[in-house]
Amino acid sequence: MRWSWKLGEVSGIGIYMHASFLLLLVWVAASHWALGHSLSAAAGGLLLIVSVFATVVLHELGHALTARRFGIRTRDITLLPIGGVARLERMPDEPIHELLVALAGPAVNIGIALVLFGVIRVLQVPTGLEGLRVVGGPFLTKLLWINLSLAAFNLLPAFPMDGGRVLRAGLAMRMTPERATETAARLGQAVALALGFVGLMVNPMLVVIAVFVWMGAAAESSTAKLKTMLGGMTVRQAMITDFRALEPTAPIRRAVELTLSGFQQDFPVVDGTEVVGVVSHGDVLKALAERGPEVRVHEIMHRSFETAVPTELADAAFTRLQGSDCPALVVLDDGRLVGLVTPGNIGELLVFDAALGARAAARAREVP
Repeated sequence: MRWSWKLGEVSGIGIYMHASFLLLLVWVAASHWALGHSLSAAAGGLLLIVSVFATVVLHELGHALTARRFGIRTRDITLLPIGGVARLERMPDEPIHELLVALAGPAVNIGIALVLFGVIRVLQVPTGLEGLRVVGGPFLTKLLWINLSLAAFNLLPAFPMDGGRVLRAGLAMRMTPERATETAARLGQAVALALGFVGLMVNPMLVVIAVFVWMGAAAESSTAKLKTMLGGMTVRQAMITDFRALEPTAPIRRAVELTLSGFQQDFPVVDGTEVVGVVSHGDVLKALAERGPEVRVHEIMHRSFETAVPTELADAAFTRLQGSDCPALVVLDDGRLVGLVTPGNIGELLVFDAALGARAAARAREVP
């Protein structure tokens, strides 16, 4: 994710912090200073929020390491003001595996809460909510209740929370994965409406969360419909075969010329016979505005990109493309570049396929 800094690595999984996370730290420090009127109050607020996000990282590692047991890699974990995001290459195909991956995160929070409870009992610190305040109060007790709250919130039956994935996994054991996703997404949007309604009366932050939940549910529903429409198609059927490639040393004005003379917007970068990168339309526009048309392709190209083979199922390849930072998937046949897959050409494929389906349905109705 752009504007993110790497904090470290755990079990080969990069941990990143998005720049917007700094705004949260500043806001927490300022609000605690305003309430406590001291540096110690601001420092206490920062210590608490950093501790909370440390547990968020552990929560996401719970998902990632459980997914690894089922052969699914995690690209990275990024800390955002709204929480952590673990980018898994894909979700498990088996409902029981998805169930275990989804439950792993809240289980980590519950485990942390149990450890904190044990420490609190040994130290004889109050565990009740009545002594808690925004500024001051037992630090460990605050962290205990925050972890329990995170577990409960994430188990709400709504995408993109873990509870939505738990619900989908349970439904997928009784119906098709696509129907399970659609049902879980609709329930997620109902939960979002309820959160938004409560937020209007109680806390505006719930309205923000409601929007986040609604969008997450809609995205999951769209992805499920897309996988259904791509069902049975291969990458060979979906890929672009009439394309042009760029050399690493070519100026980006060459990409502009090719785009204006045809339809292509994303270009593979080939050095001899080897594909070494991909240049997107957005990369070219940004470089033109900031550095001019003589910038070399190798200076702006994506060096990390997804590949596929022509016989691979299109829905699996497109799922990988969605999780990639590169906007085009390179298709190789015995190491030779034979095609490209982009979200744009997938969309066009589905439009034409839907038109053909509508025609076939109309003709079937005409048959007496």
